Amino acid sequence: MAFESLTERLNKAFKNISGQGKLTEKNMDDMLREVRLALLEADVNYKIVKDFLVNVKDKAVGQEVYTSLNPSQMVVKIVHDELVALLGEKEAPLNFKESGMTVVMMVGLQGTGKTTSVGKITSLLKRKYNKHPMLIAADVIRPAAIEQLQTLGKEVGAEVFSLGIETPAVETVRQGLARAKESGADIVLIDTAGRLHIDDELMEELAQIKEIAKPDDILLTVDAMTGQDIINVAQAFHEKLNVTGLVVTKLDGDSRGGGVLSVRSITQVPVKFIGLGEKMEDLDVFYPDRMADRILGMGDIMTLVEQAQEKMDLEQSEKSARKMMEGTFTLDDMLQQVEQVQKLGSLGGIMKMIPGLNQFASQMDDEKTTRQMNRSKAIIRSMTKEERQDPGILRASRKKRIAAGSGTTVQEVNALVNQFEKTRQMMKQMAQLQKGGKMNMNALMGQKKGMNIPLNPRRRKW
Repeated sequence: MAFESLTERLNKAFKNISGQGKLTEKNMDDMLREVRLALLEADVNYKIVKDFLVNVKDKAVGQEVYTSLNPSQMVVKIVHDELVALLGEKEAPLNFKESGMTVVMMVGLQGTGKTTSVGKITSLLKRKYNKHPMLIAADVIRPAAIEQLQTLGKEVGAEVFSLGIETPAVETVRQGLARAKESGADIVLIDTAGRLHIDDELMEELAQIKEIAKPDDILLTVDAMTGQDIINVAQAFHEKLNVTGLVVTKLDGDSRGGGVLSVRSITQVPVKFIGLGEKMEDLDVFYPDRMADRILGMGDIMTLVEQAQEKMDLEQSEKSARKMMEGTFTLDDMLQQVEQVQKLGSLGGIMKMIPGLNQFASQMDDEKTTRQMNRSKAIIRSMTKEERQDPGILRASRKKRIAAGSGTTVQEVNALVNQFEKTRQMMKQMAQLQKGGKMNMNALMGQKKGMNIPLNPRRRKW
């Protein structure tokens, strides 16, 4: 994931001033030296690093520590605020028209994930904004580009307009917009061909499409893996087309992420969306404050909550949680919980969003955890309805059948059942403690033979 090494280096830098009573020139210089190295290693533009450090030092040196803060916490806050300013201060939403049809034009280099981003944004528009989009396949250069967009359109449930590779892109856009108005679409996304920003002929084609479509947004897809070249690409496209926003793809990869930190400040083009995976749901609105939280290792609880509300069946989750606390949940409930958690993505990714747990995310073996969860699901699905409701009836022959049906071993079946029984017993004990109050610890610990512990503490009769 991008920014991981930057997060580690920044946290190390902040530790160097912890425990000191006041921010001074000396301890600030030591800390800022580490911050400078961290930002440069993350591939942040040198001029941006220089200005960033000047701003941090000006705001920090000589300030008395707040009553409830130590110097490292104060510097974290100052650095956080400067990161937010660097990234754009607030999110930049799409420029939806108040009435009529909104038009979004997608541009970018070849291989940056432009067509896939069209599909992801379409999925987001339908899920989050309840829009009715239509896609125009104006990439008549790349082989199979039209077929790819049609496949994505079918997956996300959106109409795709195409006149084939024989028709010029400009004409395809003209007729596509007419079709969109007839169909009642409230937003249109135009997928153009990828091109080099130094290709004058193809860049002129984009200018012609812009003249016809009069887009409300022109979104440029940039690959986070390209580093500092993001800036050059963004500047070239912005000068030609007046780009309104960036879609940063592959931010879940091994990129250092510095280009993302630099591009907004240099080009003044805001990042609007970030791609964090291969699925259609793996696209997020870009929030500068939340990204600053992630970079500084503070987690991103707001995004986690939004993802849970969007992807999970909250009513079913609440029902399962209630049954757990009552000690009445079954293996069916356990199966549903595993499926709900998997909807949020990898456990490592979830831990990164939870303050305090993000430091342990790198220790998670997501592939191993995914395999274990999939094995658990396979074991439960290989059981009969009766066995899921009451695993106590499982005997050797049944376990052997379940193991064979799930492609696992009898030992793995036993491990799952034991884990389930321990969880259910613990939940029962917690429920009893909740009902009986603190003095009902007997239910938790079990009364020792020969002892009569009174439940009423005021009655001292033994």
